[in-house]
Amino acid sequence: MIKIYKPTSASRRHMQGTDYRTLTVSKPWKRLTKKLHDSAGRNHHGRITMRHQGGGNRKQYRMVDFKMEKLNIPARVEALEYDPYRTAFIARVVYKDGDRRYILAPQGMKVGDEIIVAPNAPLKTGNRLQLKNIPVGTFVHNAEVFPGRGGALARSAGTSLQVLANEEGYTHLKMLSGEVRKVFAEGYASVGAVSNPEHSLVVIGKAGRSRWLGIRPTTRAKAMNPRDHKYGGGEGSTQRGTKRPKDKWGNITGGRKTRNKKKWSNALIVKRRTK
Repeated sequence: MIKIYKPTSASRRHMQGTDYRTLTVSKPWKRLTKKLHDSAGRNHHGRITMRHQGGGNRKQYRMVDFKMEKLNIPARVEALEYDPYRTAFIARVVYKDGDRRYILAPQGMKVGDEIIVAPNAPLKTGNRLQLKNIPVGTFVHNAEVFPGRGGALARSAGTSLQVLANEEGYTHLKMLSGEVRKVFAEGYASVGAVSNPEHSLVVIGKAGRSRWLGIRPTTRAKAMNPRDHKYGGGEGSTQRGTKRPKDKWGNITGGRKTRNKKKWSNALIVKRRTK
């Protein structure tokens, strides 16, 4: 659900944010959190290798269980929480044996719901089962590419995959982009779409809010000096001055295919994404 702010100032006029009132008001489970080192876009030599990063609010990383390898043990949803490191909401579940884990929360999950991970679990939102046992047409998320390695596909807010077919040991999954690809049918996937589908509707509203997120200001390339960018220099406001769009280091961008033609997964792509 989107929260629309009243236009009490210029920055508030178009600001929109996520409404967190549906989540559980509680601190994260301490044993499932850790502090990550913030590199601010610098490598081990201290040189900036990724621009426009730094600062931001302090935050704790939640250790989300993407594998969910506890088979045939029922679990109850204890809390729905916000995760500062991802766009989707997370759920804290407690298993029958007392173990607590964080998982990705699907749309429609509520506190008190019961889920289970099994090769042939009931087809219910939040349950996790093998792809070969999921009926055609079902929407899933957090799907494994390689069995046992944990979910890798459809993990961001509002995303999902549609099961199109099961044949010859592979499952055909349709991405939101329109691409259809094959993954091993022995792998697991969770039923339903990922929570917080309105994340794409969020309007930052002001520069300070970007700084809270750890995003530093970006300078226009044409405002730089020639030594700093290919578009730099000139008297006053000038044009790009080069035939093709380029990045800071002169590499051609825009309309140029970057995918490796020899990538191993090319053979598993049934249909490319629609343009």
